[in-house]
Amino acid sequence: MIVDVEVLPQPLGTAANPYEHVEAAIAVARRSGLRHEVHALGTTVEGPPDEVWPVVRRMHEACLRSGAGSVVTVVKFAEAAGGDGPTIDGLTAKFRP
Repeated sequence: MIVDVEVLPQPLGTAANPYEHVEAAIAVARRSGLRHEVHALGTTVEGPPDEVWPVVRRMHEACLRSGAGSVVTVVKFAEAAGGDGPTIDGLTAKFRP
């Protein structure tokens, strides 16, 4: 399974770190041990569904724990029956140098 997660906390961060609450969500993906890639408008996480779903929830909740007043999280999931679903490399390799 792959999932693309965009967190939209309000505010995005603090005066000292303008993206602090967004970075809290990214830190969850990093600590998960799952393959992930941070891009300009979100983070893609890849792994078994039973591991990916809780990571998405923790990313959302991390924004609130870090001090955001509210958060909206936009998520796109991709999975195939039988386990041979899409992968980050499978969808993006031909576009990489």
